[in-house]
Amino acid sequence: MQRIIGLAVATLAFSTLNGVPAVANSATIGDANAFAQGRGVHVHVRVRTFDQGRHGGAPIDVAALLTAARGAPPAICLLASQAVRGWGWGGGSDAPSTPLSPAAVPTTTDDYESDAMPAADIQRLLAGLSSDDGCVRELSVRLIGTQKAELVGGELVTRLGSSDAGLRSIAALGLGLAGVESAVDPLIRTLRDASVDVRANSAWALGRIENGRALKPLTGLFGDDAEKVRLAAVAAVGRMDSTSAVPLLIRVVRQDNSAAVRRVAVWALGNLEAREAVDALSETLAHDADARVREMSAWALGNIEDHRSIPALTAAIRGDTEERVRETAVWSLGNIGDHSAIDILATATGDRSPNVRGTAAWALGQMDEHGTKAPAGLLRLLRDESADTRLKAAWALGELEDAAALPAIRDALKVETNDDVRRGLIRALMKSGESSQTTLTQLLSSSDPQVREAAVRGIAGARSFDPWPWPWPRPRPFP
Repeated sequence: MQRIIGLAVATLAFSTLNGVPAVANSATIGDANAFAQGRGVHVHVRVRTFDQGRHGGAPIDVAALLTAARGAPPAICLLASQAVRGWGWGGGSDAPSTPLSPAAVPTTTDDYESDAMPAADIQRLLAGLSSDDGCVRELSVRLIGTQKAELVGGELVTRLGSSDAGLRSIAALGLGLAGVESAVDPLIRTLRDASVDVRANSAWALGRIENGRALKPLTGLFGDDAEKVRLAAVAAVGRMDSTSAVPLLIRVVRQDNSAAVRRVAVWALGNLEAREAVDALSETLAHDADARVREMSAWALGNIEDHRSIPALTAAIRGDTEERVRETAVWSLGNIGDHSAIDILATATGDRSPNVRGTAAWALGQMDEHGTKAPAGLLRLLRDESADTRLKAAWALGELEDAAALPAIRDALKVETNDDVRRGLIRALMKSGESSQTTLTQLLSSSDPQVREAAVRGIAGARSFDPWPWPWPRPRPFP
């Protein structure tokens, strides 16, 4: 019972960390009987998301917080720790090794930087890094990571030389969270550490700091025996603005025996927009045995936007058995925007997956050069069973502005019941040149105020619909 109460205190402390009220959206984590087996305790935990901005609010009692955290069940400690967010990509949630590993820390990516803590509190947190309690170590390093590099960097570097591998690993994590630029050379040295977790966290930290001196040492880890280390090193290199490592990344894509590592290497090539990797990525899209690697390959090709990738993307749309791969390939063709892809995108409107069909509609809307005709498949999507697909089809027809599509749009509007789709159809009517007095009179006389408003906006001008809730494609792979 005492442990559960302590956890509740820790969660509550974090929920008030920023001194600001919670945003309306909150997620309820169902009942936590699983964490209190044998205690006869029924627990209900609520986790809130905060609009934190760049500065924290009221100071917290670090000593009380760490005391409350001791003995907390790991699952609840993870929920509390998500209130402590690091700056930069990932918010620190993607660190290879944390005190509560192998559990993942579900943080958001909002930037956050707390006010400077008193020196006594920082010392408490630094002492907490050596605690025998995983929750205390987790919360200590997360809070340290919110402090300015000059306040905590020296102490963390000192601990990077500890004889305790666990403390070295946590120190590397803290250096990455705090972005301690002066730690680049010590972190490079620990890339040769005997501990897998230390090497992985050091690589991850160097990727967050993004200092070019680390590029060569990081690529030296591409052949490390530990998958965790290779993952961290490849991801770190992918975030550095340098193309010199592209040949080595291509080798990883072609030769690494871990699908997870190949996937992150593919992401790195796409993130670097490496045109010289188009052939390798096309081969991977066609032949890799892992669907998530193929999906990432399709995304990378779309992000690079090289027209040479169109045949490989077309083949994936036609033949890949995985919905996620076909959908991402369709998105990529839309992102590239080459009109030679219209026929295959029209074919994709008949895919068995509503996600693929909807993304195909979006992609066709990207082909909005003057004179583009709406394919028959796009018109059929106005009657699709999926409201999201119908919305994207209506949006696409508004982009194409094809007057020949007006009869199909009018017919769809007569039977459409979804409010968003109806507004999209009215937008498509107006942008496609609707001038029928009968149709306009019906719209303006509608008993539905949203229909009347949309009609007025359309009559006022094609751009009076803005801001329009533009359907954004769903696939957004990330390592």
